[in-house]
Amino acid sequence: MKTAIVKTAKLTVLVSSLALVGLSAAYADDAAAPAAPAGPALPSFPSLGGVLTADAKPFSFDAGPVGNVFVTGVASALVQTQNNRVGNVASSQTDVSNAQIFLNKTDGLIQFSGQFGSYSIPALGVPYVKAEKTPAATYGVFSQGFIKLAPTDSFNVMVGKLPTLIGDEYTFSFENMNIQRGLLWGQEPAVSRGVQANYTQGPLALSLSFNDGYYSNKYNTVSAAATYTMDSANIFAFSGSGHTGGFSNVSSTATPILQNNGQIYNLIYTHTSGPWTLQPYLQYNYVPALSQLGTKSASATGAAVLGSYKINDNYSLPVRLEYITSTGSKNDPADPSLLYGAGSKAWSLTITPTYQYKIFFARAELSFVGINKGTVGSEFGVNGDKKNQVTGLLETGVMF
Repeated sequence: MKTAIVKTAKLTVLVSSLALVGLSAAYADDAAAPAAPAGPALPSFPSLGGVLTADAKPFSFDAGPVGNVFVTGVASALVQTQNNRVGNVASSQTDVSNAQIFLNKTDGLIQFSGQFGSYSIPALGVPYVKAEKTPAATYGVFSQGFIKLAPTDSFNVMVGKLPTLIGDEYTFSFENMNIQRGLLWGQEPAVSRGVQANYTQGPLALSLSFNDGYYSNKYNTVSAAATYTMDSANIFAFSGSGHTGGFSNVSSTATPILQNNGQIYNLIYTHTSGPWTLQPYLQYNYVPALSQLGTKSASATGAAVLGSYKINDNYSLPVRLEYITSTGSKNDPADPSLLYGAGSKAWSLTITPTYQYKIFFARAELSFVGINKGTVGSEFGVNGDKKNQVTGLLETGVMF
């Protein structure tokens, strides 16, 4: 599974509350009544980049000197089955996909957000890890969270376990159009520990972060993102992240050693028109030659289109199409594998019909991953010699 989110086109920005202004009908002169005081902004963490929507009236309580705190969450379960399973993982799974609680304080100089609980991270083309094991193997039961210092509406600084600025998909299933993360997501960081500054000015939003990259606990990565909102229908974003020097020898489920020592860049465009949302994006990541591992330099280039069609208030149809290629040759042992062997190429198609009524949601998913070029032993199937994998899933739950 990949490393494991705010993504570039969806930076963490306070949602402004509108003051309600009432006109008094009790007076002949129609004098305006005083504006009602604005309440705390609704929580925007964790971000939702898909078709599922959060509860419009989340629970909150007065925490005394701390102020108003929102408590929200998600509880969901999934069933999946696939052919050409990888490793010792069973072909069919039933599991909890999310059992998480979110805390948000969204007003004042000092704010905070936190994400707590258990989760799985279903992703294309890799073995499924159950929720009982995923937190320990990745980001812990406190998976994301930060303290935010917000001296103005346009500038803030966050410190903690931050969602990455890279890519166009978030880490957790409920945040995205599709249940499973995609092939391009598999190259990206997902959660990084560090500090991040955010600034907005009109249509431009900028972020700069110093962090530990792919959750390595070694602080030697710089990430940045720029988003330009041309109008309500068109958004352009560019992001990049790179290791700043010195070999990082950390290797784990959350920290792929090759990518953690490299660089990654995205160019993302988001277009909305009526019931349609389209998000094409390009990705490039580069890994330098690493003498410590005896490997040459390598790169991977990918392109994807995420799209959804809103049929009505309850039904939507998201689709994702991807293609990714990597450099190198399977005949050269010094060429590292960034995908399904050195020089491998793959593509995927995912369709996820979705239903939501108030806080309840249910969705089905069918995905296909095809390897155009790979290395036997690094492909699908128990022997790593199969060129494709088909997965079917059902996920249902509540977001409260």
